[in-house]
Amino acid sequence: MKFIRLLLPPVLAFTPADQQPTLVSPAVVPRREEGTPGLPRPVRAYPRNRWLIAVMGTLLQLCLGSVYAWSYFQKPLVETYGWTNSQVAWTFSLAIGFLGLAAAGGGVLLPRVGPRKLAAIGCLFYGVAHVLAAFALQAKSLGLLYFGYGVVGGIGLGFGYVTPVATVAKWFPDKKGLVTGMVVMGFGFGALLMSKVIAPTLAAAFHGSLPLVFAGSGAILGVTGFVAAHFLHNPPGRTKAVAGDESPWPALRSRQFVLMWLVFFCNIAAGIAIISFQSPLLQDLWRKLHPLTTPAALAAYGATLIAVSSVFNGIGRFAWGGLSDRLGQLNTFRILLATQVVAFIGLMLTGNAWVFVSLICYVLLCYGGGFGIMPSFVLNTFGAPRMAVLYGCILTAWSTAGVVGPQVVAALKDRYGAQASGYAFALGAGLLLTGFLVSLLLTVVPRDGKTVAHG
Repeated sequence: MKFIRLLLPPVLAFTPADQQPTLVSPAVVPRREEGTPGLPRPVRAYPRNRWLIAVMGTLLQLCLGSVYAWSYFQKPLVETYGWTNSQVAWTFSLAIGFLGLAAAGGGVLLPRVGPRKLAAIGCLFYGVAHVLAAFALQAKSLGLLYFGYGVVGGIGLGFGYVTPVATVAKWFPDKKGLVTGMVVMGFGFGALLMSKVIAPTLAAAFHGSLPLVFAGSGAILGVTGFVAAHFLHNPPGRTKAVAGDESPWPALRSRQFVLMWLVFFCNIAAGIAIISFQSPLLQDLWRKLHPLTTPAALAAYGATLIAVSSVFNGIGRFAWGGLSDRLGQLNTFRILLATQVVAFIGLMLTGNAWVFVSLICYVLLCYGGGFGIMPSFVLNTFGAPRMAVLYGCILTAWSTAGVVGPQVVAALKDRYGAQASGYAFALGAGLLLTGFLVSLLLTVVPRDGKTVAHG
């Protein structure tokens, strides 16, 4: 009977007080312990509606993750408006830069404002940013594009990104890596949504008008994200702000935090440099191998790579996050960094387009994996009360990498053209090797004071 009971799926139980459904695993249903008659084991019951919160957090991230489709617009903006690769890339760099800064501020605001309001504000900002970008393109104003999509959009991304991750982590103390990986997986899939569904559909409807494509995208993404934000709220007893002996500020100055920040930065900088230019890089390689390929076909190949790699970006957040629950966050990061060094060396050496695409997809799998691992890494290292603030602050590594990676690649492309890819991949390999070496210096001190290598 005991064996059969363990095979049964989770059963639904209702709390006597409010009759709200909660999820109870059969393995933790109260039973009498041997030698303690009449004394049941404690029940660990979790509300059923926590999965709805996780799903809505994933949907919100799906809307925000459309920023990763920027390389879809990189080449058309350069060709249509006569701007350089570096000038256009600054739009994406500013968006990611302000994302990290706003995420740090959002981590401080979240305990006070609450997840529903902060996420809603973030989604509205991100939607408005697309509309401002549309006006900027109509007026051919690079400065307004920077302010609209870069600054306003980046702030919206930061407020929106940190909120569902920190909130869902509180609802799933039993599945931290798995579920935070699931939520940030939505961000990885955002590029697929934008590059293969929203942008092509709007481009066909508006006859290729870039201002109207941006305006329409803002309306779709802003409204959808705003609706999803309505479902986010803290579990009971988790609404108070960080205070007292749980202050995050000593942790921010700790050796552990600095080393974690550096490891995160190296992984992101290498990956985001590829994300921001993956479409032009593939087009350069394909044109070299097949000189007669039309520009329209090259653009289609680039969009397909964005879509396919975004799937790996999303899956990586979920898969690596779940794996880190078993192997430990630090060990998982080391595997992720070391294998990418090999992948970037392969990108430097290959002249085969299909090998190129495969390696890009693996890099994006690992890039997303870093975001899937880090929430539970911070949570396990520094504790739940400080998680929102410290996770927001560690995302400044994302903002820094979002400026460094794309701008270096943009400068290389403006100077070396199609030959820039080799230098870009060498840079990525160097960053990842540095991150791996830094990870060897990192140990994590859990809150019980015992040092373990796996975090």
